[in-house]
Amino acid sequence: MALTNRPAPVEVTYRNMRFLIIHNPTNATLSKFIEELKKYGVTTIVRVCEATYDTTLVEKEGIHVLDWPFDDGTPPSNQIVDDWLRLVKIKFHEDPGCCIAVHCIAGLGRAPVQNRRGAFNSKQLLYLEKYRPKMRLHFKDSNGHRNNCCIR
Repeated sequence: MALTNRPAPVEVTYRNMRFLIIHNPTNATLSKFIEELKKYGVTTIVRVCEATYDTTLVEKEGIHVLDWPFDDGTPPSNQIVDDWLRLVKIKFHEDPGCCIAVHCIAGLGRAPVQNRRGAFNSKQLLYLEKYRPKMRLHFKDSNGHRNNCCIR
C-alpha cells in the first residue's frame, strides 16, 4: 500500500541531537514505516496521538515506543513537556547522535516543533511564544569542551 498525501519525514538536528518528524502509520503501512525509522537510526518513537498501529513489530526492531497523547490543536500538558525534557536529557546523554522520532496523525499540529510550514494553529503558536526554557543540557564535544544547550 503506497503512502499518499503524507508529508515527507523531516529530520531536525542540533549538535548531537537528532529528531525525526514523521507521519503516523497504520498496521497496513507499518513495514514501510519501520524501514524509514531504521534509515534514520531511530531508537525511540514518541506517539502524541491515539494508537493507530500495533507496536509489537516496531519494538521487535529495537525501537521503543512511548505513548504521550494530547488533543490535536492544543499544546502538550506540563507533564508531557516534563517527560519530553527528561527523555531528551537521558537519551542524548546515554547515546549521543541517536534519533528520536515524533509523530501524530498527519505530522502537522502536534508532532512538528519546527520545519513544517503551516503546521501550527494560533493556540499552539501562542503557547510557543510564551514558553520559557525549563532546563539546560550539558554536553562535551569531541575535544572534551563543555557545551550548553537550552531545552525549549
